[in-house]
Amino acid sequence: MASAEPSIETPCTRICVVHPTSGFCLGCGRSLDEIARWIDYSAAERARIMTQLPSRLAALSGAAAGASTAPATP
Repeated sequence: MASAEPSIETPCTRICVVHPTSGFCLGCGRSLDEIARWIDYSAAERARIMTQLPSRLAALSGAAAGASTAPATP
């Protein structure tokens, strides 16, 4: 028998690592609070957060790239 519960869209990529200064997950871009409360958010609130995730992840990616580049030694 099929479940009557609608599925909840989630951006989770199962890469659950939180950036130490931004507090955003490196996998999905959500904050710990957003992850914890995701199931309680309305569809509109989830959609609003999901529109922010690409820019968050891009910023995290840029920060990680800058941090991983070691200065050249003379």
